[in-house]
Amino acid sequence: MFRPISVLVLSALVLTSCGTVRESRINPFNWFGNSVSRPVSDGTAANPLIPRRNNSIFRRSEEDAAYAGSLIGEVSELLVERRPGGAVIRATGVSDMQGPFEVRLIPVAAETGNGVLTYELRGVQVAAARGTDWSRTLTAAVWLTDAQLAEVGVIHVKGARNVRSVRR
Repeated sequence: MFRPISVLVLSALVLTSCGTVRESRINPFNWFGNSVSRPVSDGTAANPLIPRRNNSIFRRSEEDAAYAGSLIGEVSELLVERRPGGAVIRATGVSDMQGPFEVRLIPVAAETGNGVLTYELRGVQVAAARGTDWSRTLTAAVWLTDAQLAEVGVIHVKGARNVRSVRR
């Protein structure tokens, strides 16, 4: 009689300690937390006398010809949504003017590495009226496989005035 009761009490104690699974790394809903916003550095640390691109005035690079988007004003939301086989990184931003189109998340190769993945939220903008925040809100997303996310611990999405980050 003593042995079954002690086994029952011991198993009850062990099972009640498993209640912290919802905060553990085992739970897939905790793989990436909430996003955090911080201001963008203005890049004054770089030498202004060294040109950023190696272009001539007669020839545009293939990168400029392929996509002529500019940074969106502010990144307001960053979500990493787990899906079978990978995740969708979705960024929402508020542009400075109405009417941006072809909104994309462009990877920044210079700042990617060591478990950090950096994107820029860009869109092709035309001169238009300012309008309300709702009319200037836009969303872009990119799909990453589990293999691409294996070594990633932090994801940054840059806008013109802020950077949103989400970490595991």
